[in-house]
Amino acid sequence: MGRKGIETLVGGFVLLGIVGLAFLSLQAANLTTYFGQGDTYTLQARFDNVGGLKVRAPVRSAGVTVGRVTSITLDPATFEGVVTLSVDSRVRFPRDSAAQILTAGLLGDQYIGILPGGDEAELQPGARIVQTQGAVVLEDLIGRFLFDRAAGAGSPAAGAAAQ
Repeated sequence: MGRKGIETLVGGFVLLGIVGLAFLSLQAANLTTYFGQGDTYTLQARFDNVGGLKVRAPVRSAGVTVGRVTSITLDPATFEGVVTLSVDSRVRFPRDSAAQILTAGLLGDQYIGILPGGDEAELQPGARIVQTQGAVVLEDLIGRFLFDRAAGAGSPAAGAAAQ
């Protein structure tokens, strides 16, 4: 193998590495769904608190990704977060399904979890999921826990229990 053959081989290897890095970048940014996205329909859900939910966050049911968040806006009349979801058209949810904002792991990214209901009628494209549960904010939980502990330490019942 001559010098030209080695240079061609190295060039091909470098090109393959660049393609691999581009693929990993698209995977990390959740952009691959825009290139391979099939037929979808939209649903809408309103939440008191969307927490750290982001556009392109997964929509999951039973742990399986069935869609993506396409937009997050604020309703100026009700001050609720309005989340628009793009769901795979092969997956149809019952009309009484519930949506909640969940966190992957303790400090992971947030996503929408859809719990299917039992109604025989399905959510139609553009429909609104009525039953929702907003994000649980870790700072709020810690603050409530500390406040409850501090309030419990100053009560007479807490003092009698310590003796």
